[in-house]
Amino acid sequence: MALVLGVRGAPTFLFLVAVPVLFLLGSGCATIYEPTWDSIDSRPLPAWFDEAKFGIFIHWGLFSVPSFGSEWFWWYWQKQHQSCYVNFMKANYPPGFTYEDFAPLFTAEFYDANQWADLLQASGAKYVVLTSKHHEGYTLWKSKHSWNWNAVDVGPKRDLVDELAQAIRSKTDVRFGLYHSLFEWFNPLFLSDADSYFRTRMFPFTKSLPELYEIVKKYQPEILWSDGDGDAPDVYWNSTGFLAWLYNESPVRDTVVTNDRWGRDCICKHGGYYTCADRYNPGHLLNHKWENCMTIDKLSWGYRRNARLQDYLTIEELVEDSVGHLLHR
Repeated sequence: MALVLGVRGAPTFLFLVAVPVLFLLGSGCATIYEPTWDSIDSRPLPAWFDEAKFGIFIHWGLFSVPSFGSEWFWWYWQKQHQSCYVNFMKANYPPGFTYEDFAPLFTAEFYDANQWADLLQASGAKYVVLTSKHHEGYTLWKSKHSWNWNAVDVGPKRDLVDELAQAIRSKTDVRFGLYHSLFEWFNPLFLSDADSYFRTRMFPFTKSLPELYEIVKKYQPEILWSDGDGDAPDVYWNSTGFLAWLYNESPVRDTVVTNDRWGRDCICKHGGYYTCADRYNPGHLLNHKWENCMTIDKLSWGYRRNARLQDYLTIEELVEDSVGHLLHR
């Protein structure tokens, strides 16, 4: 189940309460994990996650500025040319306005990480996951690998990830986690690799992997929520190599939890806990830890100003959904 609270400000953002519900967990050990799926998949999930039944997922990025349609705004507007997005831009922004032009408008002027931390603690959630970078490629921290396309260089001029990490750890007992998109829709390096059918790997080794090492070392997230494989296999992303480092050598090696989105065909098969699909609900007990990440808004993960009342789950639907998950844990 999930709860979502959309808040419109400058910028807009969304709270999403995800519910991991399950069953199987083991304790940590001194095993050395090899960069193979057999070895990576043998790692027991840290025990804390078995007790953490509810978490909050926060989708925040440049898409919060137009706050229209979906967090996939850029893709639907510039790649698919969906008429509602094209017309929205024509009606509200001048000719020649680009997605990059949203960055200076992303001010975060009402962002108070301490207030968020208080709210998260009061909610009863046991973990929080913030989108450090969505498919647009804009990072909410000052990444050395995303020059002039991050929240410190352009926009709020603040490290939004660091502020929340510090507030969470100083004021709450909530576990701090980060979402990270492997691919970026319009990054030229990724597009070049895709044109070669992923025989070249410029993007992961110069952009995506360095970012992952960077956020783990700097912010030490205890959940690493990977997403967005761009239809590339895990070998292209060097996923097992990274996860072996994460489990063996990283500063969070004993407590970190990961999901199953590490490359094409990995979902519901490899990694830590399974997500299987957005809003996944098997309806029965599984023999592997799983999570249902879902929203109150049936159509979007990010806050959108054009949402209608009927687009949101009702209280009855939320209660029914959450109770069903807990019964299947």
